[in-house]
Amino acid sequence: MAILVCGGAGYIGSHAVHQLVSRGEEVVIIDNLQHGHRAALNPHAKFYEGDIRDYNILEKIFTENKIEAVIHFAAYIEAGESVQKPLKYFNNNVYGIQVLLEEMYKHGINKIVFSSTAAVYGEPKKIPIEETDDKTPINPYGETKLIMEKIMRWVSKANGINFVSLRYFNAAGAIEDGSIGEDHHPETHLIPLILQVPLGKRDHITIFGNDYDTPDGTCIRDYIHVIDLADAHILALEYLRKGGSSDAFNLGSGKGFSVKEMIEAAKKVTGKNIKVEIGERRPGDPAQLIASSEKAHKILGWNPKFTDVEVVIKTAWNWHKKHPNGYDD
Repeated sequence: MAILVCGGAGYIGSHAVHQLVSRGEEVVIIDNLQHGHRAALNPHAKFYEGDIRDYNILEKIFTENKIEAVIHFAAYIEAGESVQKPLKYFNNNVYGIQVLLEEMYKHGINKIVFSSTAAVYGEPKKIPIEETDDKTPINPYGETKLIMEKIMRWVSKANGINFVSLRYFNAAGAIEDGSIGEDHHPETHLIPLILQVPLGKRDHITIFGNDYDTPDGTCIRDYIHVIDLADAHILALEYLRKGGSSDAFNLGSGKGFSVKEMIEAAKKVTGKNIKVEIGERRPGDPAQLIASSEKAHKILGWNPKFTDVEVVIKTAWNWHKKHPNGYDD
């Protein structure tokens, strides 16, 4: 029996495929390569180039392979873009999960692990954030992920497709051998943006606001290594295999690091100076986002291995040094 990984050529998806393959799992990937990379595909996985909104390609995959469960990463993820292009996000993310669940139900596949986001919470009323906290997204990206969770919950009740929704915070780092890593166009994530300065790809890093109600005035975020995230998806899969009921879990380190702290850590890791400029606050940026992952620890048995932020940055630096132009090298 195989695991279908939707979006398996993307950043987190490719690392999840690596971890699945290393455990001896049979893996099938579907990716339209719009944001994923052919070079990130695992040679030990079977690949279908296509879109999960296409009933025909899903029909082909589910007919040609014995699929036991699905891990779903195939969604648009840029919060800022979603504000400008909400229909693009609703079509890809919400319609995509509808088509996928319809085909899963048709073919008797009753397990799905879903890549959700902390963006479902919006502006947190307290820190750390717990799964039962209010969910009031402040952008269409977070709204689509919350709708996708709600769709899965109703389908779970009606059609018996059990799901685990993993709401994670800031994915970071790369596999330690530097063979796969983070390559977004355009890049919006903090660590690769910081590392573009010592790589000579940008003159400086801009801090958007230094007057937040935090110890050093810059935003605080919770960073999770991509391998720890990948391992959480595998633990969620095992939980469903053992008959676990549908549920949602936060994935975070429980520790927050400010933008300034991340820049200082990057200076240590790279041994290079990193020029900083202060910009205006961006609308919708909460001062702090830190997860409580106690539920994932207790129920899934998830314990992150990469807890030192310098080690996380070191793995990212290793990837970016080897691939300064990403997968285009």
